[in-house]
Amino acid sequence: MTEHCCDEMTRHVEMNCPDHPDPQDCPDRVLRYSGRFNEYGLLIHDGGSSSYAIRYCPFCGAKLPPSRR
Repeated sequence: MTEHCCDEMTRHVEMNCPDHPDPQDCPDRVLRYSGRFNEYGLLIHDGGSSSYAIRYCPFCGAKLPPSRR
């Protein structure tokens, strides 16, 4: 289990929607986390799988870890 910078970030990246098994399909899900690359991003709900990488937490302002990409 990954430890995120704050409870709010954890709540958003670990959100499971019973109506939308694919996070990209859920309009309430706004953040994604890639454990493989240790990256956070804002989901772009345009029908694809795009996201916009972020470097700081939008909730607590903490600097997020560097990408492993």
